[in-house]
Amino acid sequence: MHQPAAKGLSFARRMYLPRAVGTGLGFFCVAVGLWPLQPDGGVWLLLLAHGFVWPHVAFQLARVSASPFRTEQRSLIFDGFAGGCWAGAMGLNPLPSVIILSMIAMDKIAAGGWHMLFKTFAAQAVGIGVGLWLYGPPLFPPTTQQQMLACLPILLIYPMAIGMVCYQVTVQLSQHKRALARLSQTDSLTGLTNHGAWKDLLLREFEHCRLQAGPTHLALIDVDHFKQINDTYGHLVGDSILRAISASLTRQLRKRDPMGRYGGDEFCVLLPDTSPAQAQDILERLRQAVEAYRHPALPELRVTLSIGVAAHCAALADADAWLHAADMALYQAKRSGRNRLVLADGMPTTEVAACPH
Repeated sequence: MHQPAAKGLSFARRMYLPRAVGTGLGFFCVAVGLWPLQPDGGVWLLLLAHGFVWPHVAFQLARVSASPFRTEQRSLIFDGFAGGCWAGAMGLNPLPSVIILSMIAMDKIAAGGWHMLFKTFAAQAVGIGVGLWLYGPPLFPPTTQQQMLACLPILLIYPMAIGMVCYQVTVQLSQHKRALARLSQTDSLTGLTNHGAWKDLLLREFEHCRLQAGPTHLALIDVDHFKQINDTYGHLVGDSILRAISASLTRQLRKRDPMGRYGGDEFCVLLPDTSPAQAQDILERLRQAVEAYRHPALPELRVTLSIGVAAHCAALADADAWLHAADMALYQAKRSGRNRLVLADGMPTTEVAACPH
């Protein structure tokens, strides 16, 4: 089903409950209003059909329509017309008529705003005229106690049904908002945090380190000769390599380690509360795992990583300086022959030089 049609059907499905509840309860409200007028059997059959059959017919009309949304909008306007007809048939009996017309207006403004409300008012006015013309009842008969009691259920239950529909819409909108927020922060190819969202994480972690002074390391990771891989094997293979590396990041790093795709063939990792030896051990396992990776269709293809690591220290002026330090270490790893890990002091050793204070 096309997306607009699916949305239209969802709209029709959402209106199904309040329509079924409203016409079902409205049946009793109108029936008590009509009873003193002693209408013939055809009127009662029509009232029964409108109260208990029409909601299902309206939904089926939307379901089989090529444009469910427009079909449902026409059904909403017909609801207003039908409610006006019954109000006119009752001779505009004050309480039942006001309740029927106002409850119909309530769900229409919830469904389509002021534009739909004005259309509903017009349809109700036409319906009232038709009802008065067809049945010619006495105008404004007094409301009896029985009619008042018959109106109580619709006053109590129908607003609850409308409220439940509005609540469900609110929940759905909240879920969609959270999903869109996740999508806006996620790289579509790898599923990792994207560049912008990761930079925000870096800023927050930098401020946290300034306040807590905990041992945290930042790593920039580059796929060696990635352009050559793309040129030789094609971009589809290149994309599969990037996805494989993102999977290795997820497996080798801890769940609390923020990771993202920095751009192109570069990845970025934060290792909070991690000693220099721990940081190097984690990233070295990652490097070895990627080096051992073999593409299923291209076993001759070798993939390696160059990694630059920088520890946070008080000498760093801001997050950009921290990122620059890791970038310089990455540059050194490339110059030193690639497929290696280099710490911010520029030496590929297991020790990290102390940050100047």
